[in-house]
Amino acid sequence: MEQYEPDRLTPAHMAAMRRSLRNGRAAMTRRSLLRASAGGALAAGGLGALSACGIPAAGKTQGGMSAADHSAQEKTVNFSNWTEYIDVDDKGKHHPTLDTFRERTGITVDYSEDINDNNEFFGKIKPQLAAGQDTGRDIIVLTDWLAARLIRLGWVQKLDPSNLPHAYTNLSPQFRNPDWDPGRAYSYPWQGISTVIAYNKKALDGIEVKSVSDLLDNPKLKGRVGFLSEMRDSIGMTLLDMGKDPAKFTDDDFDAVIARLQKAVDKGQIRRFTGNDYTSDLTKGDFAACIAWAGDVVQLKADSPDVDFVIPDSGYMTSTDNLCIPNKARHKTNAERLIDFYYEPEQAAALAAYINYVTPVDGVKPYLAKIDKEAATNPLIVPDKAMQAKSRAFRSLSQKEETAYEEKFAKLTGA
Repeated sequence: MEQYEPDRLTPAHMAAMRRSLRNGRAAMTRRSLLRASAGGALAAGGLGALSACGIPAAGKTQGGMSAADHSAQEKTVNFSNWTEYIDVDDKGKHHPTLDTFRERTGITVDYSEDINDNNEFFGKIKPQLAAGQDTGRDIIVLTDWLAARLIRLGWVQKLDPSNLPHAYTNLSPQFRNPDWDPGRAYSYPWQGISTVIAYNKKALDGIEVKSVSDLLDNPKLKGRVGFLSEMRDSIGMTLLDMGKDPAKFTDDDFDAVIARLQKAVDKGQIRRFTGNDYTSDLTKGDFAACIAWAGDVVQLKADSPDVDFVIPDSGYMTSTDNLCIPNKARHKTNAERLIDFYYEPEQAAALAAYINYVTPVDGVKPYLAKIDKEAATNPLIVPDKAMQAKSRAFRSLSQKEETAYEEKFAKLTGA
């Protein structure tokens, strides 16, 4: 297991966190609209909290530290998730899928929307995890790179397959074997997040965009191209365009991508690196085309007939937000039952119809069609096999690599 040490954040890590808080998926995604007004307070307080070094090292960690499982006696499960990341009824007071789970099992879900940002949340739970204590949570939702970190540290529990029959059977093949959790021993995806090329047909005015090369090299698009401020998305999509596998790239490959993007910046091809604020640029036509997140594109297409997307022949990037059970959780079995519940296609369909992210559940399409026929045929929500085959994931990074890569990316973007 990886040795835990108190965080001493490099300037590169601080820059990456500021991008995430200001512009990344933590800023203005569908799931975070309700906390947008609190962004300034979070940026001011969250970064300071993360930079504190007063937490003692935990020494050599052990994986999967369980506690006495109180699931049979305490019919509850404590679930921490991101804001706007679950189905809500018309009155905005209930989550229908959680109500169904309670009615079927007798287990009440204490649902908290208390994850604002991966780094900020890690700062919140690491004192208890480092000390081998209960966080008060039975399920947490972490983006893949942070889930990988907690698995390396031994801070999440190994899942019991006997409690996960639907999850084991219905997990989409494209999400089954990430390099940071082969076979999904410690995690299951909550939702997938795809990175594609979006464009404004009116702004393009007949210009063809099919690849990242088109974005970077077509002089007719000079000053009207956007890339994302999230390193893994912009670097990953460019790696693919250059014929490299984001799951296997080298330092030299990374440097080649930086050089290529820097050239586009220097000649004014790239207008700017953005978080979710690209949505405004795209709908207004300030961006003719950009790297974009599929969940946003689904919403933009519904509101703007000029917005559409393309999947490059070279492929596209996919990441996941993942359900994990932290060490010392009191209700592990109940948590596993809830994870498994969301892998029933009917429940996965209800979730996908509301939040419009990529469902990780096979067999969801006919159930989704009963709720929303358009969503059921949207490859950004239910990828077909051809689209799944083009999906690629960014490989896990060591701490040394992440520091070096973030420094280079921060210099590129001017963060």
